Amino acid sequence: MPELPEVETVVQGLKRKILNKTIQKVSVYYDKIIEYPRVEEFSEKIQNQTIHDIKRYGKWIIFILDTDYLLSHLRMEGKYFIKEKNAIHNKHEHVTFLFTNNEELRYHDVRKFGKMLLIPKDKIAKIGPLKEMGKEPWDKTLTNTYLEEKLKKKSIPIKSSLLDQSIIVGIGNIYADEILFSSNINPLKKSNALTSKERQAIIINTRKILEKAIEKGGTTIRSYTSVNGVHGLFQQELSVHGKENQPCPICKSKILKIKVAGRGTYYCPHCQK
Repeated sequence: MPELPEVETVVQGLKRKILNKTIQKVSVYYDKIIEYPRVEEFSEKIQNQTIHDIKRYGKWIIFILDTDYLLSHLRMEGKYFIKEKNAIHNKHEHVTFLFTNNEELRYHDVRKFGKMLLIPKDKIAKIGPLKEMGKEPWDKTLTNTYLEEKLKKKSIPIKSSLLDQSIIVGIGNIYADEILFSSNINPLKKSNALTSKERQAIIINTRKILEKAIEKGGTTIRSYTSVNGVHGLFQQELSVHGKENQPCPICKSKILKIKVAGRGTYYCPHCQK
């Protein structure tokens, strides 16, 4: 699944290719991709709008148009491709944006889990997912005090809290394992039992690991590729995720795999007691 660094890689790739292009028409071949508004209204409202900028919040891609924001979530295997208008249509291309220069931006999703919303700019605080989301990793207000307040009533494992997008946005399963390893925190430790030092370590290592992953183009696991077909290189630097029974890079103990909230979780039993 694309995580924050992968989504950032897609955003930067799209910005190089489709800024200032105007959408002449959109074709939707699988209606459930469009979460808001109804498909007919979505298709009508987006016509003749220009893409002025592309940003990211958490794992959401935000296309800034004339009067609306187009929000896109890649979910498990969503990808964007830019093709000529007459290029053969792939059966997994579920939404196609035709530009006035006869190029197309095609949303490709084998599992069909991705979502899109078209939200008026003056309603973004009331409609859609952004209103319920937590802080970006680099937000200056993401502090020890903020994290303490968010976690003080949570007795669930800290791994689960790191995946909660209403606390810190953009952390997925892979990076949660890496952040906890770098912070020497057991993934099963209760969220409200963290020390001040451990909360601070999570903030520091979240920023450090995600920054490094963005530099490397993200972590390509399974079938993920960016808009340019660029494969992430950060997977070569993972310390624990996906390394069951391999030696810990610090102490050489065997890395263990367990389930936390149904998610495969990797950790070092010695470094993360």
